[in-house]
Amino acid sequence: MTTLKLYNTKTRSKEDFAPIDANDVRMYVCGPTVYDRAHLGNARPVLVFDVLYRVLRHVYGADHVTYVRNFTDVDDRINETAQKRKAAGEPGTLEELIRARSDETIVWYHADMDALGALRPSINGEVSPKAEPRATEYIDQMIAMISDLIDKGHAYAAEGHVLFAVDSWKEGYGKLSGRSVDDMIAGARVEVAPYKRNPMDFVLWKPSTDDLPGWSSPWGRGRPGWHIECSAMAHDLLGETFDIHGGGIDLQFPHHENEIAQSTCAGHGFAKVWMHNEMLQVEGKKMSKSLGNFFTVRDLLDQGVPGEVIRFVMLSTHYRKPMDWTEKKREEAEKTLRKWAMLVNDRPAVTRASNFPEPVVDSVAEDYLKDDLNTHAVLQRMNELYKEAQSVTNAGNLALAKLFHTLTELLGIDLESFWETQRPRTIDDVVLDAKLNVVLNEGLYAKKIQRLIDERIAAKRAKQWELADRIREDLANAGVSLTDTADGPVYEISPDFDASKLEALK
Repeated sequence: MTTLKLYNTKTRSKEDFAPIDANDVRMYVCGPTVYDRAHLGNARPVLVFDVLYRVLRHVYGADHVTYVRNFTDVDDRINETAQKRKAAGEPGTLEELIRARSDETIVWYHADMDALGALRPSINGEVSPKAEPRATEYIDQMIAMISDLIDKGHAYAAEGHVLFAVDSWKEGYGKLSGRSVDDMIAGARVEVAPYKRNPMDFVLWKPSTDDLPGWSSPWGRGRPGWHIECSAMAHDLLGETFDIHGGGIDLQFPHHENEIAQSTCAGHGFAKVWMHNEMLQVEGKKMSKSLGNFFTVRDLLDQGVPGEVIRFVMLSTHYRKPMDWTEKKREEAEKTLRKWAMLVNDRPAVTRASNFPEPVVDSVAEDYLKDDLNTHAVLQRMNELYKEAQSVTNAGNLALAKLFHTLTELLGIDLESFWETQRPRTIDDVVLDAKLNVVLNEGLYAKKIQRLIDERIAAKRAKQWELADRIREDLANAGVSLTDTADGPVYEISPDFDASKLEALK
């Protein structure tokens, strides 16, 4: 069996993945700050690490993989929204309004990511809120870690703040991003504050005024810094050392660099493998509201772009390369998915996913996936398999459809759902022949056709041959032709379909 290989940002090399415990593979991914809708760029890490999650489950078993992705619900942007609502007269304390805003945004986030086919994080295969921790639920753990860092000489309190002392771990700080402390000071935009011993020292705890949320601590009422949140949650849920830490490349510095520093200095082994996806562009340009090319996942879904199409476009570029969303790619993805969905769902010998009790995996595509999640190569391989399917028997189609079913499941593309909601206009949506342009009213014609077919099947079983023949003739007269196959009757709406004749049938 091919070994899973993953690119480790920390070592700058592709490595054979060897979990700490194959019965308990653990992954932490930095999740969203829940202040607004997820934009398209936010979706890329979700999909990248969803594929990795699926591959890990495929290799080690779903019950042996834990995937934690947090919600950051302590943030100045959330506070600002809550303050505006309070000023507008909305009832409730500031903390209650902040919680309400976070709850609202998390519901949006789940709905949007569900539409993209992303699995919910889980603890040993069991979906649980614990696998999606909120920062506000781990304040005690953060305070404990900060106190430990102070005791060990890696942090200091100053004017109500607590800061990590970068100089206390100068030999290790910067290794993830590959920069020295001096280089980072020269090139970084850092907060200049008189209470800092070093410009690169970063905040672990900061004071809160009365109009901001806060928690009691040894250093006064305040709230945690961003970086300490993930370290505390990952340690509490995944232990001293875990297998994989993931996120976007924009988090490599300072967020992930700071996570490593504070966790290591607290005595935790932290993550073995660090993985980062590259950024997203739109039509070759950075996504920006000022350029008018900024949109959310919900914007696309509301415009009628299927979630499976968004996912396909995202996975068509290797995760370590910049990804460019274009309208042309969207159109091509939709056309490809329609062809694939027809292969799996609209052949006489291939009816539904229920035909696939045993998973069948194409070894070539599986090797691509295990080679640092080469989804681009997998999609190309699936196109090759699709072309092969055009010249084989129905039995061959079934075998290839099984491959597609398994591969699309590993990629998180639900072809059956796509076929139900986005299939080409056909028998139970609209008539294929554009000349007719007859809209089948929400599938009512299809339901009537199926009822008549069921009546014909019953008549044949009762040896009522005249009734069975009459039903076939009535359908044919309305423009619906029947073909009996080993898998049962298959119907097709012909160019001379007459809706009024079908409606007249009893």
